[in-house]
Amino acid sequence: MPRLFTALEIPANVAGTLSMLRGGLPGARWIDPEFYHVTLRFIGDVDHAMARDAAAALDEVDRFGFDLTLDGVDQFGNNKPRAIFAAVKANSALIELQAEHERLMKRIGLPPEGRNFRPHVTLARLRDAAPRQVADYLSLRGYFRSPSFEVSRFVLYSSRDSVGGGPYRVEAAYPLM
Repeated sequence: MPRLFTALEIPANVAGTLSMLRGGLPGARWIDPEFYHVTLRFIGDVDHAMARDAAAALDEVDRFGFDLTLDGVDQFGNNKPRAIFAAVKANSALIELQAEHERLMKRIGLPPEGRNFRPHVTLARLRDAAPRQVADYLSLRGYFRSPSFEVSRFVLYSSRDSVGGGPYRVEAAYPLM
C-alpha cells in the first residue's frame, strides 16, 4: 500500500538557504534538503485503487500559481519539543489550494484531516531535546526569512514507511496556471 500526501516543493536555492539552519541542537534529526516540502494534504496508507482515485481527483484542480515566502523558524510540541520548522507566511492562494485538496479527498471517501492546516517546512525531528536548548536554537535562528519563490505546481508524493523525513518520490505533478 502506498503512503501518499500532496505537497509543494521547495526550490533548490531556498532549500540551500534552509539547510544553513542545520546543526547546533542536540537530539535533532535533520531532514535532508532534497526532502523539504510544504505538505498540503496527508492522504495516508491507501490501496492502489484509492491511490488512483486520489491522483485522478487532483487532476481537477484548476488554479493559478502564486508566490510563497518562508517567514520564521519555530517548533512544534511546546514543553516537549518534537520538530523544528520554517513557517510559511500567510497566503490566501495557499489556503484555498489546501482547502480544495481537502474537499477532493473527502469526496473520494477519505476521512477529513484531523489537524488544522499550519503550512510549514519541517527542518528537524526532535527526540529528547531539552526545551531550553530548543529555545536557545530558536533565539539564534528564529528570524529566518526566505526570498519569495514561485509555486507553479503541486505534487503527489509517496513515501516508504519510515520514521519520517524521506525518502519521498513524486508520483504525479500538477501544474498551476
